[in-house]
Amino acid sequence: MNKHQQQQPVIMQIIPELGPGGAEQGCIDIAAELAAGGAQAIIVSHGGVRVHELSRFGVVHIDMPVHSKNPLIMWQNAQKLHKLIERYNVNIVHARSRAPAWSAWHACKGTNAHYMSTCHAPYNINNNLKRFYNSSIARGERVIAISGYVANYLKQNYRIDDSRIRIIHRGIQLERFHPTTVTPERLITLSKEWRIPDGANIVMLPARITRWKGHHILIEAMARLNRKDLFCVIIGSDQGRSEYRKELEKTIQEKGLGGQVRLVHHCIDMPAAYMLSTVVVCASTDPEGFGRVPVEAQAMGRPIIATDHGGAQETIIRGQTGWLVPPSDSVALANAIEEALSLTGNQRVILATRAMSHIADNFTREQMADKTLDVYAELLKSKIHTIQNHQQPFHDQGQKAINPVGE
Repeated sequence: MNKHQQQQPVIMQIIPELGPGGAEQGCIDIAAELAAGGAQAIIVSHGGVRVHELSRFGVVHIDMPVHSKNPLIMWQNAQKLHKLIERYNVNIVHARSRAPAWSAWHACKGTNAHYMSTCHAPYNINNNLKRFYNSSIARGERVIAISGYVANYLKQNYRIDDSRIRIIHRGIQLERFHPTTVTPERLITLSKEWRIPDGANIVMLPARITRWKGHHILIEAMARLNRKDLFCVIIGSDQGRSEYRKELEKTIQEKGLGGQVRLVHHCIDMPAAYMLSTVVVCASTDPEGFGRVPVEAQAMGRPIIATDHGGAQETIIRGQTGWLVPPSDSVALANAIEEALSLTGNQRVILATRAMSHIADNFTREQMADKTLDVYAELLKSKIHTIQNHQQPFHDQGQKAINPVGE
């Protein structure tokens, strides 16, 4: 190993799987940025549909059952990780989920590696055992919270000192989520696939099919609106939650909305989906740790209506870039949809311009990466520089990532 290689920072991120979620997107983004900046980036996961993306960034992937919550497997993972830390001379181990965080925390003991974590959600605390299990994510030398809401959760429940917490909001790819990137052909293709009636106003809710995402609240609001010009598209997989999906389908029929509400299993072209939408809704009944949908919708210049709690309060400027309504309130949601639909063309342009500027100023992938690398630099006591004006930056190398719809 030459002197240059010895000085190369080595950062290992650990995440259960590399699937289509927001945490996974952030993990890949940071690894790619590290590699572009001259550091060695390693991701340890149980695999997933996005592993193939890592090779073009020069990121090392190591397959390990870090998704498991089995105590024996978690302990075995810790021992394997300890050996990897020594083999690769890892400087920082960055855990992004609770089970692998336990393994990572133990693995760092007796090594020179710094342990840090990211808390992606306000995890439920039903009893002392659950509180203890969740605490792995709060044991880092630095703990990244993806919103002020999550930071407050950590401080209130785990008494973490402010000096260890860094609030870093998630960031999105503006080169992907921008109205000018969507061609008419993509809009036509998606419109035909969804069988959208000509001239319909489209209300879209992108979120996996689980009760706390509030799909039933939107269906109730649609029934209250009783407008035949409205067409509602709900995008998301039930991930095995067939009972709730069946309940939604039954409610749609009972309220006479069979021709106006469509459940779509998935969408591989979310920018086009946003552009087809007249209004985007995020109806979560429980607070989101961050919530990518409101940010993506604003970046695309779409009117967004979200529930007035959690991360949405930090990403939407009330009354200027979108609407915030009380949780589980179908009347308030219906009123907000009506108000959004009543905007004049000029008002929609003003809202879109304001929203797009707000996201560009505060929630880009580049800002998230810079702030995360700053945290690494704090621990390393040296600056990791990203490559600027590179001839082929990693986000321009033909990336065809699966876009998350919700968290």
